[in-house]
Order: sequence, then structure tokens, then C-alpha cells
Amino acid sequence: MSVADIFDKLSEQIEDAKRSINAAASDSEAELKAKVEEARKHADERAAELSAKTKPAADQADAHWQQIKSDWEDHRQNVRQRIDEVKAVQDVDAAEIRAEWAEADARDAVSFAANAIDEATYAMLDAIQARKEVSVLVATSP
Repeated sequence: MSVADIFDKLSEQIEDAKRSINAAASDSEAELKAKVEEARKHADERAAELSAKTKPAADQADAHWQQIKSDWEDHRQNVRQRIDEVKAVQDVDAAEIRAEWAEADARDAVSFAANAIDEATYAMLDAIQARKEVSVLVATSP
């Protein structure tokens, strides 16, 4: 898959997420609950895929990226645990706190994703540049 294809796929994923988020405002409570569970399942599956993909390259991977992945997984698990704990509480104050936490977690996740896109852009451009350098060296070598 080309670099452009990868970014096109990411763009489609973002558009799908925007449509789902915008549509959720008019969903019934039952529909929204089902969407939340499906989104959580999908996020867990995607995290497992990421983990599986990075394990074979772990020996070659930079320790910094491994730490970021580990920190992200720890964050995800902490957020999930907090969400599960707070969902059990039914009073208004607890529900308001849960809503504020959920909104803050959503903002943080979007910020993380935006930064990840910036890093991915840099990495992809660097990879293209490195590949072009190889082509130039091959063409000019005796």
C-alpha cells in the first residue's frame, strides 16, 4: 500500500468517525449505548492489531516508540477502568463528573491522534526521501 493510500484510508476513517459522532446526537439511549460498546470493541481490536504488528519489529524498533505504545496502552486501560467504575454510579453529581472526564478523555485522544498524524506524516515523508536517496545512489554508483 502506498503512502498516499495509507493517508487516504486514514482520512476515510476520520470522516467515518465524524459522521458517527454527529449522528450520535440524535440517537436513542439504546442506540447510543450500542454504538459506544461497538466503538470500544473496535478500539480494543485496533489496539491488539497494533500490538501484534509492532511485536515482530520490536527488535528493530526504537525504544522510544515502544515506550509510547506502552504508555498509550496503560492510558487506555486506566481510562477504561475509570469509565467502567463510574458507569455503575447513578447519581447526578457522579454522572456530571463522568461526563466531564469522558469529554476530557475525548479531547486528549483527539490531540494524541492529531500528534500521531503529524508524526506519521514526518515518518512517511522521511521514508520517501530515504527511498529516493537509495534510487539516486543506485543510479550513480559504478
